[in-house]
Amino acid sequence: MGFSVTFWGVRGTIPCPMASHLGFGGNTSCVEVQAGKQRIIIDAGTGLRMLGRKLLAEGVTSATLLLSHTHLDHISGFPFFAPAYTKGFDLRVISGHLTGSPDIESVMARQMERPLFPVPLRTMGGNLSFLEVPPGHSFKLEGGVRIHTAALNHPDGATGYRIEYQGRSVAYVTDTEHVPDQPDRNILNLVDGVDLLLYDSTYTDEEWAQRVGWGHSTWMEAVRIARAAHVKTLGLFHHDPDHDDAAMERIEAAAKAEFPNCFAAREGTTISLD
Repeated sequence: MGFSVTFWGVRGTIPCPMASHLGFGGNTSCVEVQAGKQRIIIDAGTGLRMLGRKLLAEGVTSATLLLSHTHLDHISGFPFFAPAYTKGFDLRVISGHLTGSPDIESVMARQMERPLFPVPLRTMGGNLSFLEVPPGHSFKLEGGVRIHTAALNHPDGATGYRIEYQGRSVAYVTDTEHVPDQPDRNILNLVDGVDLLLYDSTYTDEEWAQRVGWGHSTWMEAVRIARAAHVKTLGLFHHDPDHDDAAMERIEAAAKAEFPNCFAAREGTTISLD
């Protein structure tokens, strides 16, 4: 069945449905990983809506949703995920950044309560289950898929993921803020030798200096992490809404000059890891 990554949303903060952003895409974070028969979704940004329609069209009956965290740009697509309303569809939702109360099910339900949303979570007809996996733990999915987790440096917490299947691997590391000249050991351990790293590249180093404390990183730090951890391919991810297509092309070119096996994630593209 293969091992692949498809981008359904690559933006951070807020959707950008403008012509100036369509080359890279305007939906917020959502990535589909196919690992054999497993359908793994990472984050539930606005890109999740179109992914849901595709899964139903293909007759898929189950999926695992890994949430990096529950800021709105990473969960606002969940109420529009058609498979969750479909009888017989099994959806397992996994998060790791919450400690104590509220739990992940309560948080996902809250955004669907009035006056925020007219249709409550309890009316979803699918078979939904919610699970907390503390950062630093690993777990297995059916079919030989193994997932490792790590804590990230982000307001309210966030979790990074590494997915391994048949000797290949992809790591998803967003949203996280780096400390200059102090590479995050949690991240380095998580992404060591990974075939594909998707990293929070919201800002340039110059932009980041004006936004310390906002919980994000830079494409330049992504390159530094990729070099230090012997990453094979680097994908810049979580694009700033102020970076239109022209700005993203400049960022991608600058990053490739520093780390040739690098690209800026574009909505709708698929990367094979076979």
